[in-house]
Amino acid sequence: MTELELETPAPVVDLDRLERNLARWQQRCDELGLDCRPHIKTHKCVEIARRQLELGAVGLTCQTIGEAETMAAAGFDDLLLTTNVLGDLKLARLARLLERAAVTAVVDDLQVLPGLTQAAARSGRPLRVLVECDTGHDRMGVGTPGEAADLAVGVDGTDSLEFGGFFTYPFPAGALDFLQAAVDETARRGVETRTVSVGGTPAMWSFDGRPTVTEYRAGTYAFHDRATVAAGAATLEDVALKVCATVVSRPTRDRAILDAGSKSLSSDRSPADGFGLVLEAPESTLVRLDEEHGYLELANGDDVRLSQQVQIVPNHACAVSNLFAEFVLTRDGELAGRWTVDARGR
Repeated sequence: MTELELETPAPVVDLDRLERNLARWQQRCDELGLDCRPHIKTHKCVEIARRQLELGAVGLTCQTIGEAETMAAAGFDDLLLTTNVLGDLKLARLARLLERAAVTAVVDDLQVLPGLTQAAARSGRPLRVLVECDTGHDRMGVGTPGEAADLAVGVDGTDSLEFGGFFTYPFPAGALDFLQAAVDETARRGVETRTVSVGGTPAMWSFDGRPTVTEYRAGTYAFHDRATVAAGAATLEDVALKVCATVVSRPTRDRAILDAGSKSLSSDRSPADGFGLVLEAPESTLVRLDEEHGYLELANGDDVRLSQQVQIVPNHACAVSNLFAEFVLTRDGELAGRWTVDARGR
């Protein structure tokens, strides 16, 4: 890829790897009898979402109203919004979104329900709701199966809302017992659970939650990154997104400066050292990021030359997508076009 002499920094997507990643996970979901609902926060790209749906995904997962609006504008009409929607401005946007697409929202507090009810009533369409559960990672969500059932009954008894089921992220040990207990308790109170939605790329290949779990949400699997490789969910040969950068300075024998900094790479850490893996210097460490520059501390045996273009495997692919307006596409080492990052900044 470096022979292409791209304008750098640039996010480069290997289409062969992307397509293989998408197809492989969809096939696994089909084998397990799971609904695949990919999370578009990783790529924020209509063209990639379209391919996920064409392979058999039941719908899309969106983190923000803006992402959901972008996907609805592209004609995609089954959207899961994975955060509490609060405030008049966002609730008005949710009402308009409901006029264009079937939307599922999540809640973890009874206080969220009145706003959702008003948005659904304003749109004239019902709003499906999942109860978010904290199954052990101290994130959003109710903390016990009993609280989950209480909130499920509350949703079920609210005009304009439809109780759909339960939602959690990630899927740690003990989560399955929590979710099954919530389903059982809700059933005892006369309310049916249709969906139990879990997610997370790092644990997706070891998932064993059927028949309680009906739906799986993975996002990073489309590209993979240094973190999912470290987690064992992928190998470096599966990584479909890399940041291409140029060596713009060699001030010392053991230091190289790249033109990719915090405006091109995630500042998130991975289990490995540094802010990304430079494939042309795999034993070296990207020790620091300024806004426009990355500082590569060269290990013995590694070397890069001034003006050389290098490929960086990012620690966290999802953050990289939001830093660029478009992806550069390659196939078989040749340029294959560009795709817009449609929901960037949204």
